[in-house]
Amino acid sequence: DIDAAREDAEEWERLNVLMGSADGKAFRRQAQSYTFRFLVERANAHLRRLSPRYELRCVPGTLTLEIIDRDMFDERRYVNSLSGGETFVVSLALALGLASLSSGSLSIGSLFIDEGFGNLDHASLDLVMSALANLENAQGRKVGVISHTEQIRSQISPQIRLVKLPTGGRSRIEIV
Repeated sequence: DIDAAREDAEEWERLNVLMGSADGKAFRRQAQSYTFRFLVERANAHLRRLSPRYELRCVPGTLTLEIIDRDMFDERRYVNSLSGGETFVVSLALALGLASLSSGSLSIGSLFIDEGFGNLDHASLDLVMSALANLENAQGRKVGVISHTEQIRSQISPQIRLVKLPTGGRSRIEIV
């Protein structure tokens, strides 16, 4: 009986070391790390379609991301070293991964983006626009971009424009 009780106590002690703490912090961290890994797996599936150059990895033992850059001989970088366009693509992949985590039956058929990337350099802008076009072409998602920047608008077709009329505080919708 004593040996059996010792074995039980040892098992409970192993569980306590892994997940036990008075405030629940150890269990929370463990649960978050599992969920985080699932999110990164799902985001990577989207990222492979958007930009196969990159892969996300969890820094072991943390809730921190790093990026693997295939074009730079699989160099590992911190995500804060990404350019604006690269950050956009990675963020989009994470958002799509998070949406796919939320429900097995959830399907995102349309995506609207209030761009906020009007100051990107041409290479980053090309990367972003290519990623958005890929969402529509390869994945069948409709993508709407809300933009006031000519640099962005010139690359998007068709467009829905709201045109302010000269009098009466009225507007007209045009499809261009």
